[in-house]
This record gives sequence, structure tokens and C-alpha cells, in this order.
Amino acid sequence: MKEKRITCEKARNVCIVQTLATLGHFPSKQSEKEAWFPSPFRSETQASFKVSKTLNRWYDHGEGIGGNVIDLVCKLKQISVKETLEFLSDNSCSFSFQQQPIKKESPKLEITQELPIRHPALFDYLTERKIPPTLAHGYLKQVHFILNSKKYFALGLRNDMGGWELRNRFQKHCCSPKAITLISRGKQNITVVEGMFDFLSLLVIRPKWFVDSDVLVLNSLAFASKISSILENYNGIYLALDNDASGEKWTQYLIKAYPRAIDERNCFTSFKDINEKLIAHDQRYYP
Repeated sequence: MKEKRITCEKARNVCIVQTLATLGHFPSKQSEKEAWFPSPFRSETQASFKVSKTLNRWYDHGEGIGGNVIDLVCKLKQISVKETLEFLSDNSCSFSFQQQPIKKESPKLEITQELPIRHPALFDYLTERKIPPTLAHGYLKQVHFILNSKKYFALGLRNDMGGWELRNRFQKHCCSPKAITLISRGKQNITVVEGMFDFLSLLVIRPKWFVDSDVLVLNSLAFASKISSILENYNGIYLALDNDASGEKWTQYLIKAYPRAIDERNCFTSFKDINEKLIAHDQRYYP
């Protein structure tokens, strides 16, 4: 007689890392607390799919979605919840079950100081990314913060909710709340980019572009479906998202939603993003 199908409650505790291994997906790097995979949903060279081992939850940074093991198998195999429970029941000998830990608060990132950019290490980092410091001064700050009782500093772009996107040579953080950054100067057109270095790089490569354009920095593709109230106010919409699967997906989504939107990725064809082209060509600031 066939073994009874496991319940949703029990299925949610099936180890996601082992489930992915059973389905032929293995981490490119991992630690005691997390594992990073090339996304099982698309082809990519850099791992953007994170599994928290402590919470037994996954998050796809490329698409801005996540969930438990049931959500994962449903999406990956394109099957129903019922079929997913059958799959997990049939393969239960391959999986281990994780005891759900008592939920702990994520380490709090505390901003301690905001300054004009002046640290040599940040100037060196801007030089590596081919961003003129005089240009960065207009939009970024030198932000000092504490994380896990340790002190750090980074380049910071403030978002519209008062949070920060933080970048230095070794770290990539955000200080909540997470939100978009709208750089508004009362123009009739708007350019949409993914991150702070996309924006600054485009200013270097195409400075005249912004004479007649406001800029919306998404800070996460998860916000691409939540900006209609902003885009509807503009006559022209220029899209400069990354040249990867996620960038293509959201570019087509926005073009479908706004037929007047134009895909402007031709200015960095054959490169993943605008900064990659800037570094490769070492273009200089020109009027």
C-alpha cells in the first residue's frame, strides 16, 4: 500500500539544499548559514539564488521572489501543490527534515555617520569602477555603519524611504527600508536603471541623455512591477536594465505595460550592464 502523502506542514521542513541536489542543482558557494546557487529557473553565470540554511527558505534575487520548499518545487517542476507533496513523499528517503528554528531577528545595520566622500579607499573603488569622483559627489555619500558589532564604511545612495544602498569593494548591503531612488528634476522623460553604478555609468557614457530625463534607480528588480504610479507621469520612458535573463524579463514586462517605453540597452550591447562596458572601454566623462 502506498505511503500516505506528507502534509504541507511537514513538507515545509524538507531541506531545500537537499531537494535542489535531488533535482540536479548544486551550490557554487556556501557557508554554515547559507548557500548560493546559479538560479535553477534560468541560465546565469553568477549565482543569484540564495538559500538560508537556518530558516530553510530560498530567495531568487534576479526575480525578487522566494518561499519555502513547496513553492520551489511547484515553480521548478511546474506542478501543483498536490503533485509537489506526492513528489516529496515519493523521495522522502532522499531528504532530511529541518527542525524550524526559533526565528531570530536579522542583524541590524545601524547608520552612524553620513559624510561627503573623502576616504581614499572609496576614491580607489570609484576609480576601479571608472566613475569620476566629482560625479559621484553629487549623488553618493560616505556612509559609516555598524553590523554585527563591527564598524564599516561604504558609498551610499539614499532611497526614497530614507534607507541606503551601500557598496564598497568587499560588501553590498542595504539599510532598510528598501525602496527605489527617484532622481527628479521635473523632466518629461524618465530613464529606469537597476542600481547606483548603472546610473553613474550611464551619466559617464551618455551625459547628454540626462539633460531631458529624470532617473529611477530600482535598487532591486522586485520593484519593477510597482512603479506604475511614477511611470504614468512621463511622456518618454527609457529602459536600461541589465543584459541578462532578469533584465530581459522586466524590460519586456515594462514595454508591454507601457508601449511608449523604449529598450535602450543597445548602448551597452554585448555587456551585462552599463558599468561593465564602461570598465572595458574606459570611457571618459565628455559633454
